[in-house]
Amino acid sequence: MIDNKDKVAVVFGVRNESSIGYDIAVKLHQSGCKVALNYVDDTKDEVLYLMEKNGMDPQYSAHVDVRDELQITAFLQSVYNGLGPIDYILHGVAYGSQQVMCYTLPGSNEPAPEYIDIPFDDLMDAFNISSYSFLRICRVAKPLLAKNASILTLTYNASQRVFPGYAGMGICKAALENMVMYLASYFRDLNVRVNAISAGLVMTTSAGGILGVRKLRKIGKFTAPLGNIDAGDVGDAALYYFSSLSKKVTGNIHFVDGGFNIMGLGVDGE
Repeated sequence: MIDNKDKVAVVFGVRNESSIGYDIAVKLHQSGCKVALNYVDDTKDEVLYLMEKNGMDPQYSAHVDVRDELQITAFLQSVYNGLGPIDYILHGVAYGSQQVMCYTLPGSNEPAPEYIDIPFDDLMDAFNISSYSFLRICRVAKPLLAKNASILTLTYNASQRVFPGYAGMGICKAALENMVMYLASYFRDLNVRVNAISAGLVMTTSAGGILGVRKLRKIGKFTAPLGNIDAGDVGDAALYYFSSLSKKVTGNIHFVDGGFNIMGLGVDGE
């Protein structure tokens, strides 16, 4: 049902094969999109390998630090010049230091940092990469977007609920979700839609930094009515937003978490 033949898609945030953005990029490619990915120094080889593995043309992929507006501008302008107006953008970028996420390093006897002691500079760096980069990308992309373009970001339920192991990143996700609403309104005259998928806990490289991640997955297995999810479940939902099927959907926070978000209490699976 979804035909994205010759559509142009840009995906920010693929780190490796476990990344949610990777599954989305593959599905965009399989649906007919011309896909460009960003990478940074420590992900370049992996990203380019994955593109080659899946038959994607890496010509317009580039090194982009999402904290640098000039790099974003050069990247998106190159995609626009080479492939045409941009139909779809995925923002799948997030980062928080140990001090922001309040976890203890493996093998360390040091206590985990406390939430109340999150350093301002660390939090601002996490906000810059995880949240403000979304606004920055949208600002740069505005004159380069195709008619009826769709912009999507990835969030997490810690924006609305307390997950101690996620700590200061919950602040970043709450800000990100607020940006989704305001940008959805802002882009109304261009008929560009802006949405977010609130994904359940997927075992990505980033998720490895969440304190008690395996315990959370165990809880989710029994508590969520449909159980835990994987990256493919998020990719399937993303493809809806990256198609004409969602042409009248904007400002939405779409939960793909097996229904975990509706539960008031954990369910004991023993």
